Amino acid sequence: MPVIDLSATRTKAGELLVAQAITGACETSGFFTVVGHGVDQDLIDRMYAVSRAFFERPAGEKAEVAVSPGTHGLYADAGSAAKSLGNNAPPDLNEVFIAGVRGDRPVESRAPDGNTASPWGAVNRWPGTPPEFRAVWHAYMAAMERLATDVIRLFALALGLDRHFFDDKIDDGMSTLAANYYYPLTEPPLPGQLRKSAHTDWGTLTILHQDGAGGLEIEQRRRGWREVPFTEGSFVVNIGDLMAFWTAGRWVSTLHRVRNPAEGRTGARISIPFFHMPRHDAPVEPLFPFSDATTETRFRTATTPGEWYRERLAAMVG
Repeated sequence: MPVIDLSATRTKAGELLVAQAITGACETSGFFTVVGHGVDQDLIDRMYAVSRAFFERPAGEKAEVAVSPGTHGLYADAGSAAKSLGNNAPPDLNEVFIAGVRGDRPVESRAPDGNTASPWGAVNRWPGTPPEFRAVWHAYMAAMERLATDVIRLFALALGLDRHFFDDKIDDGMSTLAANYYYPLTEPPLPGQLRKSAHTDWGTLTILHQDGAGGLEIEQRRRGWREVPFTEGSFVVNIGDLMAFWTAGRWVSTLHRVRNPAEGRTGARISIPFFHMPRHDAPVEPLFPFSDATTETRFRTATTPGEWYRERLAAMVG
C-alpha cells in the first residue's frame, strides 16, 4: 500500500507524481495512505477524546441520541456491514455514532425535496455529554471535507480530467462522519462474527483515521486478507463503489473488514471514517466504456447517488 505525501502537490511536478501514485493504487487495491495532509494532530486527538468519552457513558444516556427515522445519531446495534452486499452475517461487534454534513441545517436546506427521512435529509442528534462533543465533531467534519475535496481533485487529474471536473457533483453533498466503537469483548463471538464484517464502501472515497491497535484488513487478489499497516500521522484513503462505477471499473472498490483482536486482547478500539458522497441527485455516468460484460452487469444497478445510498443503508440495517 503506497504512502503518498500530499505536501508534494505544492509544485506542479509533485502534483503529477501524486496523481500517478493515486492511479496505481486505485487500479490495484483501491487503498492508499496519505501523509502531509495538513489536518492538525491536536484536532484528531480531541476527536478521539470526545468520542471515547461519549461511548463510555452509560447505555441509557447514549440511548437518548439513538438513531430514529429521519435522524443521524447512535447505532447501538449497527447491524452487519456484510448485508449491504447481500451476504448474511451475525451483527458486527461495534457501536457507531454518525453525523451528516447537512444534518444541522434548517429543514428546507437539509431536505430541499421535503424528504426528511432520506439519508441526506436526516437531522443530527447530538449528545450533551461531553459538552464539547458537537463543536469538535463540527471542526473535524470541516477538516475532512477540505481534505476530501483536495483528494477528489487529485482523482480528476489522475483520470486525465480537469481538476475541477467533480466540483459541481460534490457540492452540497451528503457525506457522513462516523466513529466506530469496538467495545471490549467479554464473551466469545459467534461463528463468523467480526468487529466489522467484510464489505465495500458505498461512495466516492473514505478517509479513515485509525490508531495503532490494528485490525483493518483488505482482501487482495490471490493473496487473501492482508492487514493495512499503521503509519503515524496518516489517514487511510479508499475508493467506494460509486467511484468504481464512475470509472467503469478501472478503479477498484475492495472488500475490507475489521478482524477481532488476538486471543487475550479484548480491549476497546475506536476508528473514525469520513464517508464522502456526492450530491444526492448528481449526474453520475461512467467516464469510460466498461472493460467487460461482468463489470458492466455489476455496476449497472447504480442509480442516483441518493438512491444508491438509500438502498445500501436499508440492506445493512434491515
